[in-house]
Amino acid sequence: MNSAASVLDLIIAGIDEENLNAYGVHVLIGDEAAQHRWRSDDRVNVYSVSKGVSALAAGIAVDEGLLSLETRVAETLPTLRLGQGVESVTLRHLLTMTSGIDFEWFGTQEVPWPDLAQEMLRRPTRAPGAVFQYSDASTYVAMRMLGALVGDVRDWLLPRLFDPLGIHDPQWHRCPRGWIIGGSGLELRTEELARIGRVLRDRGSWRGQQLVSGSWIDGMHAAGARAGGGGDSWRYGIATWSGPGEGWRLDGLYGQYVYVAEKHGAVVTITAKEESRDHRLVEIAADAISERAPRRT
Repeated sequence: MNSAASVLDLIIAGIDEENLNAYGVHVLIGDEAAQHRWRSDDRVNVYSVSKGVSALAAGIAVDEGLLSLETRVAETLPTLRLGQGVESVTLRHLLTMTSGIDFEWFGTQEVPWPDLAQEMLRRPTRAPGAVFQYSDASTYVAMRMLGALVGDVRDWLLPRLFDPLGIHDPQWHRCPRGWIIGGSGLELRTEELARIGRVLRDRGSWRGQQLVSGSWIDGMHAAGARAGGGGDSWRYGIATWSGPGEGWRLDGLYGQYVYVAEKHGAVVTITAKEESRDHRLVEIAADAISERAPRRT
């Protein structure tokens, strides 16, 4: 039995033993892949894992010279009214949840305002870079910045990310104005999401094609903001959380995970609808890799 299959067996056993409501799991170690399903492989909302794909979009745009992490909101959205201090908010602040703007909104909620970006940006900042506040609205505004330069971000990503990965016509939930939510709402199958995971593990490369620079991937999970949570929720990079263990992850509501364990050359992708103990899914995956996957030398 290869390493991926061995790790997969341990994950399946752990999920079944604890009666967790997983949809599917995909394990990649080196070039070995193994997967298992508890239900049909339909596209599902990957919730905040969508932030990782938005981060890849931002990285591709940076690589193409369209903007930088230091590009200010006011430079790309000049017609919007900005609250006190918001002229200093940058793409970096939005992607790392440190804009300092007290505005919490998530893609599972309605949009009762004429323009979600305007509603966030009209409020004052407490100091860009100084305060962490997790919100889908922050990623949404970041994608509005990119959209002001490229048009529809999902369509712009098709030849740059989705088509090379063989992800055909992915759907992404949108605001009433037609912009992708960015921080949530991307719908993918487990195995499609695993292709994103491989790009993350391989520092932006997909089968010899560099889709986004390796330095951008490194920056996504480098030292980030102190998020104030306990356990594996204490540090947030660009769309990524640290842990469990030595790895890092994309983390979505109800147990959507892309967990990267670089020292083992491994990535585990999970889709689920676990409403009460979702974090156990990624803990089981991390433990299985630690126990069964060889470390890179």
